Amino acid sequence: MTSIFIRTIIIYLLLTISLKIMGKRQIGELQPSELVITILISDVASMPLQNMEMPLLSAVTSLIVLVMLEVLLSVVSIKSRKIRKLLQGNSVMIIKNGKLIESRLRLIRYSIDDLMEALRLKDIFDISQVQYAYIETNGAISVELKPQHRTITPEDLDIVIEKASIPCLVICDGEIIEREFEVCNMTKEKLQNILYEMELSASEILLMTVDSSGKSFIKLKEEKTP
Repeated sequence: MTSIFIRTIIIYLLLTISLKIMGKRQIGELQPSELVITILISDVASMPLQNMEMPLLSAVTSLIVLVMLEVLLSVVSIKSRKIRKLLQGNSVMIIKNGKLIESRLRLIRYSIDDLMEALRLKDIFDISQVQYAYIETNGAISVELKPQHRTITPEDLDIVIEKASIPCLVICDGEIIEREFEVCNMTKEKLQNILYEMELSASEILLMTVDSSGKSFIKLKEEKTP
């Protein structure tokens, strides 16, 4: 019992570190080579938990090799377009000027039903409205509508909009968070002045955000009933 407990913890920590090294991506965003590595890692990680007679070192070594292989392939892909093309392939144009390119759909084995579903997920129900559509290397579809069907933007109407500022988290559960101070033009002294004017202390605040213009949002902790 103790052995499987220790094995589970070691495998869990090793997998967490491995996925952190490989980067953050959702399953649908993985390139083919990344998906293969991910599947292999999950299989290798489960083996020492299913078979207690298997040496843990063998699984750990395999996991390390797979992660190193993924990192190496990523570095090589960045530096070499030929390797990147070999591992990831190319984006494929399937619609041009509102017309389907059937030969390319057949080439990538993409059915009309798949295409229509992908377009509907982007709120597009009429292929004739599409200027260009590409199937990307991860299987996702990218679409550019014809000018007359695109959403009107403030730029189209010559409307000037003030630059948006992103609210930064400066206090979380009573603790001052300094890592985002630079983004919202905040300092510890400025924060203390804001709290002093509001007659509050950081320990009373559950959540506080501030944007670069100085606008703040504060949610106080709820008082605990005795």
